[in-house]
Amino acid sequence: MSDITQSNAPGQHYPPGEHPDLPPPPGTVGVVGWLRSNLFSSIPNTILTLLAVYFLVVSIPPILDWVYFEADFTGASRTDCTSAGACWALIDVRLKQYLFGLYPSDELWRVYVAGLVLALALLPVLFDKIPFRKILLVNTLLLPITGFYLLSGTGSGPDAWLTTVETPQWGGLLLTLVIGVTGIVASLPIGVALALGRRSNMPVVRAMCVTFIEFVRGVPLITILFMSSVMVPLFLPEGVNFDKLLRCLIGVSLFSAAYMAEVIRGGLQAIPKGQYEAAAAMGLSFWKMMYLIILPQALRIVIPGIVNTFIGLFKDTSLVLIIGLFDLLGIAKTVITDANWIGLSHESYAFVAVIYWVFCFGMSRYSIWLEAKLHTGHKR
Repeated sequence: MSDITQSNAPGQHYPPGEHPDLPPPPGTVGVVGWLRSNLFSSIPNTILTLLAVYFLVVSIPPILDWVYFEADFTGASRTDCTSAGACWALIDVRLKQYLFGLYPSDELWRVYVAGLVLALALLPVLFDKIPFRKILLVNTLLLPITGFYLLSGTGSGPDAWLTTVETPQWGGLLLTLVIGVTGIVASLPIGVALALGRRSNMPVVRAMCVTFIEFVRGVPLITILFMSSVMVPLFLPEGVNFDKLLRCLIGVSLFSAAYMAEVIRGGLQAIPKGQYEAAAAMGLSFWKMMYLIILPQALRIVIPGIVNTFIGLFKDTSLVLIIGLFDLLGIAKTVITDANWIGLSHESYAFVAVIYWVFCFGMSRYSIWLEAKLHTGHKR
């Protein structure tokens, strides 16, 4: 008994029969043991396992036939697709529109450079042990400026270094990433400020934050996009106007910030009162207490909620179609209205679904990795 007690690290708990000093439970070793304990441990589990296997056997072969074995991958129109499977020639012919919308073909190098700049800007933010991290952080701070000038240009005159590309020409995955990344980057700090303001001891600040959060969370995103695109210009002075995409970015960022504020407020409420008292006993000011002690713990606790909000925001970018911006899903709907490709909605939406899944699944896996990396004893 004393050996077992000594081997237990403080705070560690093991399920019955799984202590490291004890042999594994009988029947759980090897492939057969794993199958018995996880898939056939009881009669209901056995029935569910057999039903799942039956469903996979029945559904997977037809799906593979449609997706690959009986599909057509080349062609100029739907009439060139003569097999019984999918007509992926649509994706082959219209891939540029899916990715970049109507962005000029001779200027696509700017999109590639902007994508490289974005990737280099995200590296020092997402990972801490990378070479030249301080230099890359400078690129991260300059990303809004470099990205804006790369994508939109510097002018239309003969002396312009980069020809202007109007935002109505942006579309597809490019527009989805612009809206999604901007909303994610902007909503997190705004949400932190709103969460702190809602828990503030200053009545005016608290009332303003509560009003903003509850009002924004009480209306759908479509309404905010419609207001930012149609109603806001009516209240501006004559001759003053903002780009439609800029108004969309502001609306999406504020909408996501309201939800982010509630997620972060939950993390702040989960911090024990003793942490605040200990910080105050050390003589830390309010901002130092939040920056050094409270916020790091609160943000770590609510990583799943934060990433969930980011994933929801990335998928909600499809709603910008209502104000005339053609994101990835909007392009998918537009492409299948072409007379050459009518009736290929399954292929178009399947391609878009795969792209959305790749990005959302990537964010989900990163959040799991980050939780494990920052785990300091909260996990149970």
